[in-house]
Amino acid sequence: MNNLTQIRLCGYGGQGVVLAGTILGHAAINDDKWVSGSNSYGAQARGGSARSEVVISDNPITYPHVIKADILIAMSQIAYDEYIPDLAEQNAVVLYDDMIVHPRDINGVQQIGVPATKTSIDELDNKQVANIVMLGASVVITRIVSEKSLISSIKTNVGQRFRELNLKALEVGYTLLRN
Repeated sequence: MNNLTQIRLCGYGGQGVVLAGTILGHAAINDDKWVSGSNSYGAQARGGSARSEVVISDNPITYPHVIKADILIAMSQIAYDEYIPDLAEQNAVVLYDDMIVHPRDINGVQQIGVPATKTSIDELDNKQVANIVMLGASVVITRIVSEKSLISSIKTNVGQRFRELNLKALEVGYTLLRN
């Protein structure tokens, strides 16, 4: 991992983008990294835009917001279109939900489609955990946090009622892109 990595997760309200960012940030803390985070979502709880930003570093963070995303995780087309111009100029990675987002060609950017929503429906019978499926797949590709820390973070940040489902979703996400 670079000394400082800027991650933006984006989608629409109801997709769990803010929870995914919280889980990711706590996982980085579990990995003994410096972390800052922020989130934003539209006035309506479901259907409005949602964004979560996580900055992870080996050293103290001087500016707590994402300037140019090294990693963009897009769960909706509108969010993808809005944030794709704000990518880091080198080595940016975009992970997108391939059932919902149709990427455009961008030279020098690695874009990876993840069947997060389709998989969460087909394998877990629950569309609501697509965010966690996406998070698992993203960690396999980027190695931004350890899988162990991500599991621990879910156990800490997800209520007992949904914990097992989220842990299953994470494992399914890990297997999607693991070689």
